[in-house]
Amino acid sequence: MDNPGYSVKKHDPYEALRFPEFRNFTLARLCITIASQMQAVIVGWQIYEITKDPLSLGLIGLAEAIPSIITLFFSGHITDTNDRKKIVLSSVFLMSFCSLLLLIITTDKIDSIFSHKVIAIYSVIFLSGIGRGFSAPSFFAFVAQLVPKETLPNAITWNTSTWQTGAVTGPAIGGLLYGFIGGVQTYSVIVIFWALAILLIFPIKKKPIPENNSVQSLKEKLTVGLKFVFEKKIILGAISLDLFAVLFGGAVALLPIFAGEILFVGPEGLGMLRAAPSIGAVTMALIMTRRPITVNAGRNLIIGVFGFGICIIVFGLSKSFTLSLIVLILSGAFDSISVVVRSTIIQLLTPDNMKGRVSAVNSIFIGSSNEIGAFESGVTAKLMGTVPSVIFGGTMTILIVTFVMIVSPRLRRLKL
Repeated sequence: MDNPGYSVKKHDPYEALRFPEFRNFTLARLCITIASQMQAVIVGWQIYEITKDPLSLGLIGLAEAIPSIITLFFSGHITDTNDRKKIVLSSVFLMSFCSLLLLIITTDKIDSIFSHKVIAIYSVIFLSGIGRGFSAPSFFAFVAQLVPKETLPNAITWNTSTWQTGAVTGPAIGGLLYGFIGGVQTYSVIVIFWALAILLIFPIKKKPIPENNSVQSLKEKLTVGLKFVFEKKIILGAISLDLFAVLFGGAVALLPIFAGEILFVGPEGLGMLRAAPSIGAVTMALIMTRRPITVNAGRNLIIGVFGFGICIIVFGLSKSFTLSLIVLILSGAFDSISVVVRSTIIQLLTPDNMKGRVSAVNSIFIGSSNEIGAFESGVTAKLMGTVPSVIFGGTMTILIVTFVMIVSPRLRRLKL
């Protein structure tokens, strides 16, 4: 018999999208992701075309990671104590300016100015790393102010699926445009995407700066996010698990070599390979908007990272373009599970006045480990060869997941 005093709230998969400011920000994030992913494909291909050296691909990641990590030590605190919209816009302006510089560098008419084109590209990537260092915590903290707290899990899932949608379309568009119309025209399209993102963010109203009544020294304010993460063992475990998966599973950095010398598919095929993980990620993220996976969050996190490691090994062994695409799609699906679970854990367990600093710590561990992982892939490819280095990375990911599963039963049993 029904209980008249009890009602179950029906799950609304579009709950977060019903807030206009969140929709605006989500569309802006889509434009930003498309622009940055297009740029990553072109820069990787340009660098490898000039140098023919796998280590040079790893150095792209290092050039972006170093300024990003240094900046993140301050940007989290700045995000928590200042107008977050202003920081978001400033970081987007800086990254769009970097794309404009890459457009100028690529223009043949001024090659004499940039006689050392590779060094010029690395320098711009270094500058864009500063922008990334501010964008990561400010985006993370700002999105939490655009929807009610109870809507955050749904907003995170949509935020992830939007990023992954951009990561699908960005590399595909970038590879195809670069292959058919050239670098200058493709960089021009990238700059247009950045401009659209800025126009979408402008109408969002300024949000209040979170109150923080604690009296702390500057050193304490800068390190409180790190202390919080290490005290919250669940957050630390989730971040650490993803950290090592990203660090050792950085096969994406070597895709120009696979596209050019192993699968023989050129820049167009490179765009498809770069897009493949995000096809799986978008599909999985859309499934998760209807079937939330945070009930058995810890178990699903471990499954996601373990499956990702398996896919990386199979990709390294593959000599078939079709099989490579399939396993990269599956790797993206597994990765999407871990990203959504980790982001939900951090958002729900972190106070609003610390979201910027905790997100900065998360970005140091996870975001920058993408670039450091790319450098690790470049170094191991130089020492071991391209295929063995990818297999090594996937194997290390599986071993680390197995270790965490054994030593951290609390994370394995986590439910949200």
